Amino acid sequence: MEMKSFKHAGGLAMLALALLAAPAARADYAWIEADGPGARVQVGELGTPREARLVDARALAASGQKLALPAEGARWEIPAAPAGDLRFSARTVDAAGTLEYLHARSGRHDTRAVNDLELAPTRPGGSTFRLYWKGEPVSASLVRVSTAAGWQKTLRPAEDGSVSLDTPFPGLYVLVVSARMDGGAEVDGRRYAEVRHTASLSFRVGE
Repeated sequence: MEMKSFKHAGGLAMLALALLAAPAARADYAWIEADGPGARVQVGELGTPREARLVDARALAASGQKLALPAEGARWEIPAAPAGDLRFSARTVDAAGTLEYLHARSGRHDTRAVNDLELAPTRPGGSTFRLYWKGEPVSASLVRVSTAAGWQKTLRPAEDGSVSLDTPFPGLYVLVVSARMDGGAEVDGRRYAEVRHTASLSFRVGE
């Protein structure tokens, strides 16, 4: 697995950026799908979602407005999703005791990055993306792409750290990247030796 480290200019945090590309090493991720007038957040992998209990969940409209979510639970519904890009983030702990931060974004109109780890288009509606950590551009080693039709592809970054994607099929596309935090973290009085951030970007083509 290829690893790259980057220094965050604000918090001087070190990130080891790597997509968990091998099937045995893949981590669950969260992604956002339209659901009638609203949207739903799913966890697992595209095509095989599972129930997952998340904490500190938040959802944001494109305007930055906080959207109502259930106080707790394994299903996360946004009953009335406003127009524009949506964002979601939460955390959980996996069976191995790894602290996981899950970040999801739907839409590719906004070129800003809001979540701690986020893929954003370099131009509105474009198919070239940059990865951001706390607002600073970084280079992902790999980005995994899945579609609702079962098509998959792995993207590798260009020299400037961006990744570009062809969209030959109509339907839902989900891009995923994962990153490990060096040094672990302490949250709510508990120390975690391993901390992982996983971010998705979902959008629809030709529908």
